Amino acid sequence: MNRRKFTDWLLRITSIPVAASILYPVLRFFKQPEVAEGTATTVEAATTDELPVNGWKIFRFGTRPGILLRISEEEYRAFAATCTHLDCIVQYRDDKRMIWCACHNGLFDLSGRNVSGPPPRPLEQYRINVVGDKVFVTRT
Repeated sequence: MNRRKFTDWLLRITSIPVAASILYPVLRFFKQPEVAEGTATTVEAATTDELPVNGWKIFRFGTRPGILLRISEEEYRAFAATCTHLDCIVQYRDDKRMIWCACHNGLFDLSGRNVSGPPPRPLEQYRINVVGDKVFVTRT
């Protein structure tokens, strides 16, 4: 084996670990981390004193966010707070009385139905139970 063949062989052997050390972090970046989904079906989202009429709050439902709206003195509504288009967090626009996704200007009505923009389907709706001054949200 001459010097040129030895150098060529050495470069080929060392290129494998170099390529692996570059590709491994890139592949890990694109793989979503495994997070266990919460098993709770009911959470305490707020108290009645926290939300004024026409107010809203983002709360945690396991590993996912939820949005709680107070429509009137006695009426609450809760939905999954991730947009059905690209999983952006939605907000409540009290000037329009609609749920709004800022990513691509998607709008949902107060029943969670998609009204305009790119969201392909309605928001997942949760059930509300008010016990005393606490507002509980249950996944249906």
